[in-house]
Amino acid sequence: MYDNKKVVIIGTGFVGMSCAYSLLNQNACDELVLIDINSEKARGEAMDLNHSLAFSPAEMKIYSGKYSDCRDADIIVIAAGVNQKEGETRIDLLKRNKNVFQSIIQPVIDSGFEGIFLIATNPVDIMSYITKDLSGFDKSKVIGTGTSLDTARLRYLLGHFLDISPKNIHAYVLGEHGDSEMITWSQATAGTKPILSICKDSLALEKIANDVKYAANEIIKAKNATYYGIGMALVRIIKAILNNENSIITVSAYLDGEFGFRGIYAGVPSVINRDGVREIVEIKFADNEFCKFTESCNFLKSTIDKIKN
Repeated sequence: MYDNKKVVIIGTGFVGMSCAYSLLNQNACDELVLIDINSEKARGEAMDLNHSLAFSPAEMKIYSGKYSDCRDADIIVIAAGVNQKEGETRIDLLKRNKNVFQSIIQPVIDSGFEGIFLIATNPVDIMSYITKDLSGFDKSKVIGTGTSLDTARLRYLLGHFLDISPKNIHAYVLGEHGDSEMITWSQATAGTKPILSICKDSLALEKIANDVKYAANEIIKAKNATYYGIGMALVRIIKAILNNENSIITVSAYLDGEFGFRGIYAGVPSVINRDGVREIVEIKFADNEFCKFTESCNFLKSTIDKIKN
């Protein structure tokens, strides 16, 4: 484990601050730095968090900082980006977010940072690819949140349906963090029992899959944004890195031949430790599942190709 666990969060919006608040409550690091283009907001958020230390189990150093503070950080969380404008295409949005990332990543690199990038900005699979491309970092050192939250949503909904704790549900959402994501039902279990042997109601499983896929839309419709879930997902990944856990989490990882794909980021089960992505866990798909996974990966590849061109 690291002697001084230092995390920098770039972007102090709802997602960045949900991550910061979760880090504080879980005492997940020793030093937390907040950076934002609006430096006053970052300063105010740091003050607010510091005032809660008396009620927290943490003994944490929290402050607003500059890019020079990234030099000795273990993890840089990027939760910054621009929102889509009315009438703007997805590719136009990606190009604008690429410009934002350029303005972030270069000064981080210039600081001497040699840790791990953890990306939360959507579309997260593409932004993770852009981060790797702009930084020149090894594939293991750039990780996206991927389908970690989708997987948590699936486990919650399955647990609720089966009246079993989601902690004992083992099921994965893979591929794009978006509309083309897919579920490996053939590998899903409750404890050691296959889900498909417990539940024969295909319509119920289809409804759960749709509820997972469109959960963010429902939350945004109700409260304009989603942030608590992804904040907790970020902390789960951060703890796996800082504590050298070798835990398997469905992050957005760079495929370099795994599953037959190369040169894209996609949500896949990955072993996470202090070095980032130690390895990708290749699983056996049912035939129809591999077709869906292939469609999702091809969509991500075509999007990357459009950005390149």
